[in-house]
Amino acid sequence: MPHQDFVSPQGRRLAYRYAAPRTDLTYVWLSGFKSDMTGTKVTVLEVWAKQQGHGVLAFDYSGHGASEGAFADGTVSAWREDALAAIEGMTSGNLVLVGSSMGGWMALLSALALKPRIAGMVLIAPAPDFTQKLMWPEFSPHQQAEIMQQGMTLRPSDYGDPYPITRDLIEDGKQWSLLDEAIDLTCPIRILQGQQDPDVPWAHAFRLLDALASEDVVFSLIKDGDHRLSRDQDIARLVATCAELADTCRLAGKG
Repeated sequence: MPHQDFVSPQGRRLAYRYAAPRTDLTYVWLSGFKSDMTGTKVTVLEVWAKQQGHGVLAFDYSGHGASEGAFADGTVSAWREDALAAIEGMTSGNLVLVGSSMGGWMALLSALALKPRIAGMVLIAPAPDFTQKLMWPEFSPHQQAEIMQQGMTLRPSDYGDPYPITRDLIEDGKQWSLLDEAIDLTCPIRILQGQQDPDVPWAHAFRLLDALASEDVVFSLIKDGDHRLSRDQDIARLVATCAELADTCRLAGKG
């Protein structure tokens, strides 16, 4: 499905794909850090959601994918604004937020802002607070000094050229920290986490489990799973989880 563009209230041109629901449930895909809406997981989710009559929205944050802007200018605040602009501008009714890695953080922040509309959440290797709790401690003293004194450092990538991590990104992320206190979300939440994940350790996702106020949280630890969870069996598990959550929402009168 080809993407379209819209201009957010902050003046950023963002790319998105959207199919309207025939049910009262829309699935929203929130991508990870330096990821976009062309991945296998979101593509399969879109096909499944449309087959079931559910709405589906995917979009690219500013500085990602087909959206405008430079990645180096991005912050957690800006990407949260992008997520809320896409969700509020394109959808209506009940929502299931599906967030991968950083998208899990964006899903949690979006859910806190849109509580009455959130019917459920599916979080894949969720990485709330990653700038401060995962990324910063991994940097060498030299890299930390570069960030603080020069404003950025280049981080090596397994998938291409090194990319910038800025002081603005690290410092802005602090104000959106979630894991140090209870997270006031009571909707059904499903977490899929690989035990072999080198980027988001399973203990980090388990910490999220403890922080969530919801009593209806299922944490699935995939012993041989990596960070991306993009194998055929992983994607089948994601679809099955989304289907189970649709049934849960329907029974609650939200689907």
